[in-house]
Amino acid sequence: MPDQPDPVGGTAAQVPPADSGPRAPRTRRELRAAEQAAAASKSKAGRDLPAAIAVGLVLLGAVLVGLFWFPLALLAMVVVLAGLGSWEVARATSHVRTAVPLTPVLLACALLPAAAYFGGLQALGFAYLGSLLLAVLFRIMQALGFAYLGSLLLAVLFRIMEGLKGASASIMASVFIISWVPLLLSFAVLLLADEKGRWLIASMLLLVVANDTFGYIVGVLLGRHPMAPKVSPKKSWEGFAGSMLGAMVIGALCAQYLLQMPWWTGLILAVFIVVAATTGDLSESMVKRELGIKDMSNLLPGHGGVMDRLDSVLFSVPLTYLASHLIDWVTTYS
Repeated sequence: MPDQPDPVGGTAAQVPPADSGPRAPRTRRELRAAEQAAAASKSKAGRDLPAAIAVGLVLLGAVLVGLFWFPLALLAMVVVLAGLGSWEVARATSHVRTAVPLTPVLLACALLPAAAYFGGLQALGFAYLGSLLLAVLFRIMQALGFAYLGSLLLAVLFRIMEGLKGASASIMASVFIISWVPLLLSFAVLLLADEKGRWLIASMLLLVVANDTFGYIVGVLLGRHPMAPKVSPKKSWEGFAGSMLGAMVIGALCAQYLLQMPWWTGLILAVFIVVAATTGDLSESMVKRELGIKDMSNLLPGHGGVMDRLDSVLFSVPLTYLASHLIDWVTTYS
């Protein structure tokens, strides 16, 4: 049946249907506009802020429960977080065609915190050296494979040289991951041996949260001058100043009411933590930029991966350990 003319010209088939709601974007321009609108709906800092806050509070609550009621649960949490973080970094290195054997790395994630918990600093040092040696030997043996079986001497030598050449980057990556994640995180377990260790860890976590929170607020409102535009364009000097001032207030309160120490010791601890947390954040951003990725993974909503949450903590833990000894020395001889 032919199309019937409508009152204003044309045919009935040309009359658009009634608008029944938003339609899906079809062109590239519409898709790009939809992506930009979705990005604009997020916070200026580039993350889903409500999800980030919720995940952060859950993790903080779980750590505090293990810290004050179940020390072994805290040890288990350190092992799990170190394992997940190391897995993320090892997985990310595949973007630059560097294969990291997970077996020695994950063994180190369990061995180092356990050594720190049961044997202290010396045991941690021996466990660290043993983990590095295991990672090197494991990768060399993996590179050699079964070239010895049924091969002539020349073929064996060629396979050895080829395998070792390919293994060098993998070995360095394994050493880097073990040194970055399980070793630094194990200092939290060492702090438990201190008389005020639990409160030191709690204060450190509060200071890391204060660093992120005040830095985010001030950076969003006043941020104009990037700290490292090529590494982390959204981190500004104004945000760093906000982190420092806010953390110093929290640090003074923690020293006075949690650690039972002079208020000014909290200022020292806050300076250590803010510098360490900022360095850790920038370091992870640099690693991700070198690997060409945005997030280590998508395990944690609003954060990306476990390493995107641990980046500020990893450098803060050993600095807290050092700061606690420095503060003890200062308060003893002052």
